[in-house]
Formats: sequence, C-alpha cells, structure tokens
Amino acid sequence: MPEYSFGKTTIAPDVLITIARMSALDVPGVSRLAPVTGGLNRVFKRGASEGVRAEIEDGLAYLDLYLMLKQEVNVREVSRQVQQRVSRSVSEMLGIEVGHVNIHVEGIDYEV
Repeated sequence: MPEYSFGKTTIAPDVLITIARMSALDVPGVSRLAPVTGGLNRVFKRGASEGVRAEIEDGLAYLDLYLMLKQEVNVREVSRQVQQRVSRSVSEMLGIEVGHVNIHVEGIDYEV
C-alpha cells in the first residue's frame, strides 16, 4: 500500500486572535477588550479594536490581552481565569501550545 500524505494545515493569524478574544470575553468580569496597536495585528493590518496582540514563535503562541473589567470584580481572579480559558481554548482548538498569556488591565468600566 503506498504512503499517503494528508498535506498541511495553515491557520490564519485572525483565527488565533478571534479565539483569544472570544475566550476572554466569555469570562465573567470582563467588560470588553481595550484597543491595542502593534504586533501581529499591525503587521497584518488588523484593526486596533481587537484587544489582542499575538505572536507565534517556535511553535508556541504568545498572547497579550488588553482588558476593561467590570466594576467590583477581583482583578487578580478575573485575570487568572482569562489566562486559563484563553490558553485552554488555543491549545484545544488549534493544537498550538501557549508560551504565555499576559493580561493588561487597561481600566474599569463603571456603570452610570
């Protein structure tokens, strides 16, 4: 029986950014993502409203998320939950190991 090659799979950078963004927004206490420029977003001309900076180096994903949190939440706990959820989602959905998920709390959204 001849050997069969399945070919290769490529993943658009936008897929990684979308998974990270949606995973972060799913964590209770996260209000929204804050604007960010630079990194993969800038290189591929992504909008600054994404809230995620992502790079893949040596097969590892490195993510920085810029968050606005809801009022009266435990910032440390929400940040840890975001790190865990984003890391797990990227690993499970893309099969890419995560080097780090850095959280940058850019502010608190206070309801009027």
